[in-house]
Amino acid sequence: MNIAERLKDLRKKARYSQEQVAEILNVSRQAVSKWESAQCCPDIQLLPAIAELFEVTIDELMGHK
Repeated sequence: MNIAERLKDLRKKARYSQEQVAEILNVSRQAVSKWESAQCCPDIQLLPAIAELFEVTIDELMGHK
């Protein structure tokens, strides 16, 4: 599973909309959409906040166990 698929899966499991994730992370909804469609990746500085939001480690976020 790549980062795009992982982000979408985590968001859906947490029952967040793209808009809610965007608001929490202070990014646009379009940015979240692009991450989930593999058009681009989140900025590396956002990884800790994303991991915290979904209650996973950065390693888990990146697909490592």
